[in-house]
Amino acid sequence: MSNTIITIARSYGSGGRTIGKELAEFRGVPYYDRNIIYLASDKSGVDPKIFSENDEFVKPKFIDRVAAMGKKLIPPETRKFSSRENIFKYQSTVIKDLASRGDCVVIGRCANYTLKDTGHKLIKVFIWAPKDYCIRNVMEKLSISESEAEKTINDINRHRREYFKYYTGKDWDSALNYDLCINSAQYDKKTAVSLISSYADIISSL
Repeated sequence: MSNTIITIARSYGSGGRTIGKELAEFRGVPYYDRNIIYLASDKSGVDPKIFSENDEFVKPKFIDRVAAMGKKLIPPETRKFSSRENIFKYQSTVIKDLASRGDCVVIGRCANYTLKDTGHKLIKVFIWAPKDYCIRNVMEKLSISESEAEKTINDINRHRREYFKYYTGKDWDSALNYDLCINSAQYDKKTAVSLISSYADIISSL
């Protein structure tokens, strides 16, 4: 069965997570974000902290290694389970399972790559905004200074970029990897939701 799956990658401070959540509510479909961590934990029987520590983050010493995507899952009772490749595979297995259950919205975690050959109608979205817009959002959200907000944005976007590159071999913020790239500073959230949903409806009807 082919479902309509909307994946949303987002730059930090762009409001992409909020747009994704409102989009799922608007379409009446499940929304998957950090809850994927707990679902993967339940599936493997491993402490969710292990998944959380590797959530869209790759430590520098792992960046230049080639991800062993073709290897089988390592049983969670073995000592090697907590390797980043195996954590990613368990998380990917959960994402594929969720997608097979019905239409949904999935935030981050390379879902656009994980689901690319599953036969679903996949809508790949990247939400971004100019740096000054993101800084204002982060300053307000976290009650921090402008310099602290800028550093936080740079750090988190770097982690997401490295994570995506490590597991997919592609550039996280390249338009080549997405169907829609939306500058959230140009629209209110309701309009952004409407744009993505309208596009998803077109793809679903094909």
